[in-house]
Amino acid sequence: MASEIQPHPQARKPCLLNKIDAFQEVVSSAVIIPKEDGVISVSEDRTVRVWLKRDSGQYWPSVYQVLPSQCSCMSFNPETRRLSLGMDTGSICVRRPLHSEIDPSSCFCVPAAHQSRVTVVLFVLEMEWLLSTGQDKNFTWHCSESGQQLGTYHTAAWVTGLQFDVETRHAFVGDQSGQVTILKLEQDSCSLVTTFKGHTGNVTALCWDPIQRVLFSGSSDHSIIMWDIGGRKGTAIELQGHNDKVQGLCYASHTRQLISCSCDGGIVIWNMDVTRQETPEWLDSDSCQKCEQPFFWNFKQMWDSKKIGLRQHHCRKCGQAVCGKCSSKRSTIPLMGFEFEVRVCDSCHESITDEDRAPTATFHDSKHNVVYMHYEATTGNLLSSGTDKVIKIWDMNPVVS
Repeated sequence: MASEIQPHPQARKPCLLNKIDAFQEVVSSAVIIPKEDGVISVSEDRTVRVWLKRDSGQYWPSVYQVLPSQCSCMSFNPETRRLSLGMDTGSICVRRPLHSEIDPSSCFCVPAAHQSRVTVVLFVLEMEWLLSTGQDKNFTWHCSESGQQLGTYHTAAWVTGLQFDVETRHAFVGDQSGQVTILKLEQDSCSLVTTFKGHTGNVTALCWDPIQRVLFSGSSDHSIIMWDIGGRKGTAIELQGHNDKVQGLCYASHTRQLISCSCDGGIVIWNMDVTRQETPEWLDSDSCQKCEQPFFWNFKQMWDSKKIGLRQHHCRKCGQAVCGKCSSKRSTIPLMGFEFEVRVCDSCHESITDEDRAPTATFHDSKHNVVYMHYEATTGNLLSSGTDKVIKIWDMNPVVS
């Protein structure tokens, strides 16, 4: 069912502790059960399984249930042991999964929470609310005790990311258009606070840090944006360190490190305990702002100077519009979030020191195409599931510390 991997704690990289590879279909969602040495998984074969670690060090299924339809998402609350399941049919099921026999009094179903597939479900214990979004472009919240719908909000595009702040009752909603919407929820109503957009692709993951009051959004455009919500300055910091769609985000608040993963199996640990800089806006110009040569659309200057127009580029450090000759250099700018080399103008390249190029992130390969990830802060373990139908459990303490 599962194999035990011998860890090497001396290595400054994630240590693979275990693999669970007894699945017939891709695992769409899974969570680590704290204090139980267990894992809950839902897969595309309509099964919910609870895996508990045995004395042999292997994980074996202790509970195996077949759902009436495919589960599209889930949320597990370790305090109440409630498992909230979003279904392809639009319904939501809430149950306690850690027993082979399900007590009917501890289960209920919201049969028509959405008109189509549920994309995100989130249980809020403090409010006794069940938040959910669907491909019907509706964000709803229900009473988690009775299943009664309390309110709904229609979004511009179907939602792919959802977070909630208990203190302010703000819901953060990320959608397919790349927009993030902040809603203020009341018991039976909500109001729009603001919207912001910085991604060129759809939002694929959201992560909220209630202490620093910072929201992280990952996208199919390979980027992550850190939004300063609490500072009220509108600061947006870009993080560029993935070569494929960002699939998951988790935040270790005790060390101020962000963990992100992407479709190609990349796992990146970002040090957020540094003073980062906003990327500049790209400036508009009809000619190179360094050598003043015209760009190819500037017909008048080309005619007057009898010169062929050049292609426009932008320096990632200063934002100036420059030609290829004046921006022939490449450099990393980690404090601006550029962990890979990017185009900079010649003068900016000269101003960047070796200290400025010091990386603020570490990069690791999970060796499978990640579909979903979950970080359990109390143990420091990370779970990743991939298209290879395998769950991997990693010890992140060597790098998240």
